[in-house]
Amino acid sequence: MGIELFNLSGKVALVTGSTHGLGMAMAKGLGQAGATIIVNGNSSQQKIDDALKYYQAEGITAHGYKFNVTKEEEVAEAIQKIQSEVGAIDILVNNAGIIKRTPLEEMEVADFKEVIDVDLVSPFIVSKHVVKSMIARKQGKIINICSMMSELGRNTVGAYAAAKGGLKMLTQNMATEWAKHNIQVNGIGPGYFATSQTAPIRVDGHPFNEFIVNRTPAAKWGDPNDLGGAAIFLASRASDFVNGHILYVDGGILATIGKPSNEK
Repeated sequence: MGIELFNLSGKVALVTGSTHGLGMAMAKGLGQAGATIIVNGNSSQQKIDDALKYYQAEGITAHGYKFNVTKEEEVAEAIQKIQSEVGAIDILVNNAGIIKRTPLEEMEVADFKEVIDVDLVSPFIVSKHVVKSMIARKQGKIINICSMMSELGRNTVGAYAAAKGGLKMLTQNMATEWAKHNIQVNGIGPGYFATSQTAPIRVDGHPFNEFIVNRTPAAKWGDPNDLGGAAIFLASRASDFVNGHILYVDGGILATIGKPSNEK
């Protein structure tokens, strides 16, 4: 067996929110393992086209589809189109997400609901429409992108934590209901990663950079490519008896209570 356990050749993987950031890093990993990637985004067709050029330059076969993961009609139409034009979806990564950093007492209800809609409801919608084919074929892999906020709270991210905590339990319930169809549903919980979005707070001397480096046993921010291996594992035959699990890729943060700021 060996490396063949992780071979995704011939598989089709839909990764929502895969035009940039961590979604792109995971899609790249799946593509390098042999999967055909379905790139999804909703902000603009240009972003999808740019992402396709990136994947293709990496030698990855990729197709782009623009649709809003919170709109069930759009999702249903897109899934049908993907399956007609590319093939049945073997791997689904529910990665699309947003965060709004606002103290709960100041947060508008509409903003709270928007975060829940994108981060929790959309994985249900997309999975609902993808899983039907998986059930018919008696095989499939679904990976929900959770968070350390599936386990912990932090100031100003109450809506996000509520959504990601819910996504952890939704993952477990999906596994409970669909395991009998030979479908594995698991989650990945990323820690803090070095991306373009975190660049402004990763500079030496920034309080949050100091906090993350000191709080993480690995003493550094994660490299987005570190998520590729976790995604490949949960998408491959290597995880055929792994179900309802959240794999935290966090440099050890959740393993420790932390340390005093003056401790080396």
